[in-house]
Amino acid sequence: MLSIWGQQPRRNNKYRKICGPVMPGRYRALLLFLVLFISGAAAGQAIPLTLAEAERLALEMEPGQSALLARAEALDAESTAAGQLPDPTMRIGLANYPLESGGFSTEGMTQAQLGFRQSFPPGKTRELSAHRFDSLALEMRESADGRAREVRSAVRRAWLETFYWQRTQVIVDQSRPFFEDLLTVTRDMYSVGRKNQQDLLRAELELSRIDDRLIDIGSRHAKSIASLSQWIGSASNRPVADRLPGWTQVPALELLHGNLLQHPALKAAEARVDASKANVDLAEERFKPGWAMDLGYGHRDGTLSNGDPRSDFISLSVTMDMPFFRKNRQDRKLAAALSERRAVSASREELLRRLDSQLEAEYVQWRELSRRIDLYEKQILRQASDSAQASLVAYQSDAADFADVMRAYIDDTNSKVEYTRLQVERAKSYAVIADLGGILQ
Repeated sequence: MLSIWGQQPRRNNKYRKICGPVMPGRYRALLLFLVLFISGAAAGQAIPLTLAEAERLALEMEPGQSALLARAEALDAESTAAGQLPDPTMRIGLANYPLESGGFSTEGMTQAQLGFRQSFPPGKTRELSAHRFDSLALEMRESADGRAREVRSAVRRAWLETFYWQRTQVIVDQSRPFFEDLLTVTRDMYSVGRKNQQDLLRAELELSRIDDRLIDIGSRHAKSIASLSQWIGSASNRPVADRLPGWTQVPALELLHGNLLQHPALKAAEARVDASKANVDLAEERFKPGWAMDLGYGHRDGTLSNGDPRSDFISLSVTMDMPFFRKNRQDRKLAAALSERRAVSASREELLRRLDSQLEAEYVQWRELSRRIDLYEKQILRQASDSAQASLVAYQSDAADFADVMRAYIDDTNSKVEYTRLQVERAKSYAVIADLGGILQ
């Protein structure tokens, strides 16, 4: 008889009586590997996803930053090429060949010509062109750093939102058993005539509302996970860590304003301004003439009347541009470059004002949220819990209405949820402040 592994077991009856059928070694190893792999995968899914890990995964998987760095490399190559002289040109020809009579040696001016031409752009065009591409490459590198900050901020917002809905689901789910117990107590008291039917119906209604709220929370939680998956892929399916980062302090606003000037977006804007200045300089250099040098050699065949061989020719000439008609060419290009420089400079100033205003607004919001969190921790959470417990004791003693108990326990649950929301919103404000103010963590 074949075993479950499809092979004939060994006929060692003495051993089989003690230990049973023997599993082949390679199958045992395969089974052990599968068990360990499945256990490891399940354990990996259960490991909480910390915010630091989410940021690392997002930056590793981010294609936008890689694209900007690739553009910077391309512009660096363009800068090197722009600083070089144009390639020389070569000319090969036959000059003054007689059509009606004779051959290559018949006429004295018949030549086989070879010439070279080297052009030289006007003024400092090459240096300015290289500097322009260098500035554009710097803009791309700064934009790549800015993209990394944007991704980090986006991941932080998505992770924090997922944390909020995960935590809210736990809070509301933990409150459900109380409403179930309250429904049971109300039903028992109603059966002995101590409560009326309205209280019983109200208890059933509130329990149904809790279930509806859990469904809504689950939907929002799923949406937040989907938003997080945009940045970290399948790792978003893991539960997030159950603790927020310890972002409870921020530097002084004056220091943050100073660090704002080093923000990659502003440095990229400054690089654009520098590139636009190079464009203006290039437009001005085009008012200067470009020139070219030609070197030619002409070979002649045949002999002179005295029997001597004809001499070969060599020629050298210089060609120069004459920018006389510059009204619709050089003047227009200079005007366009000046307008572009003004536009880029204005955009940089507008960006600075917008980021500065955003920094101040987030700083104020962070401070106000901190004050509210402090109030919740010192008073509101304790007061809501005490009120709920007191109302329940009074209800059991027929000293309070059922509506008072419901309101008190709903307020207690809502206070915990609101406290979580305040913590998450403060963390989001910190993330924005960290991005604008250059805080490393």
